[in-house]
Amino acid sequence: MTGLILSRLAQIAVMTVILSLCAFLLIGLMPGDPIEMAIAGDPRLTSEDAARLRELHGLDQPLMSRYFAWAGEVLRGNFGHSRLFAQPVAQLLWPALLSSLELLALAIGIAITLGVGLGALAAARPRLAPFVQGVALVAQATPSFWLGILLIILFAVQLGWLPAGGADAGWRFLVLPVATLAFANLAAYARHSAAALRAALEEPHIRTARAKGASEARVLARHALPNAAVPLLTIAALDAGAMVSGALITETVFARPGMGKLIYDAVMGNDFNLALLALLLVAVVTMLATLAADLAQRWLDPRIA
Repeated sequence: MTGLILSRLAQIAVMTVILSLCAFLLIGLMPGDPIEMAIAGDPRLTSEDAARLRELHGLDQPLMSRYFAWAGEVLRGNFGHSRLFAQPVAQLLWPALLSSLELLALAIGIAITLGVGLGALAAARPRLAPFVQGVALVAQATPSFWLGILLIILFAVQLGWLPAGGADAGWRFLVLPVATLAFANLAAYARHSAAALRAALEEPHIRTARAKGASEARVLARHALPNAAVPLLTIAALDAGAMVSGALITETVFARPGMGKLIYDAVMGNDFNLALLALLLVAVVTMLATLAADLAQRWLDPRIA
C-alpha cells in the first residue's frame, strides 16, 4: 500500500508539472497580455510605458523563460497577486476551495446515501425497479439551475424558511445548494448501485449466507454492498473533481464564492495567473480524490492488485 501511495504521488507531481506547462503555454500564446489590456483601459499610457512595464513583469522574456520563473516562484510558495481582485492569489484560492469542498462533501454524501438506498430497493424488490429508474431519470433530466430557482422560490420566497443564497456561516445557507447538487448527482449512484447489487446478489456466497439464515437486510449490508461499492467509489472520485470546478451554475444561483465561480471570473476577467493556479489546484484535488478512491477500493476488496 505504501508503494502504491508513493508511486501515485510521484505520478501526481509529474502530471501537475505537465499540466502547468501546457496551461501556461496555451495562456501565453493567447493574443493580448495584461499590459495591452492596461493600455486599452488607460489611453494615457505610452509605448515607452508599455515597454517598461513588460520589462518589469518579465513579459519581454521568451515564453519558456517566463514559465520557469513562474514555476520557481510557485515552488517557493509565492503565488503572486490577482489582477482582477487586487489580492494575493492564496487569499482567494483557499477560501474558495474550502467553500467548494464543504458543498461537495455534503452533496456527494447525500447523493450516495440516497442513491445507494434506491439502488438497494430496486435490487431487493425488482417490482420497485421501475420507480427507482423513474426517480433517476427525473434527477438526470432536471437542470440544476432550474431546480435551484424553484427551491429558492419555494423555501426562501414563499415559505421564508431558508436564505436564498450567500456564504455566511451556518447550516441554513447550505441546505438549498446541497439539495440541488445532491439531486443532480443522484441518478448515477442509483443506477450503478442497482446494477452492481443485482450482480452481487447472484454470487454463490450470497446464496450461502441466505441458506445460513441471514436476513435480507444483513445480506445486502454485509455481503452484497461491499462488492457493489467498488465501482461507486470510482464515480464518487470523478464527481469530486467535476464538482469542485464544475458547480459554477449552483454557486452562481446561490451566490456562493466557490472554485467554479472563481475560475469563471478569472477567465472572463483575463486574470491569467489566478485562472492558471485555480485550474492546477482543481487538477490536484481531482487526482488526490482518485487516489483516495483507489485506496478505499483496495481496502474493500483486497483482491484488487
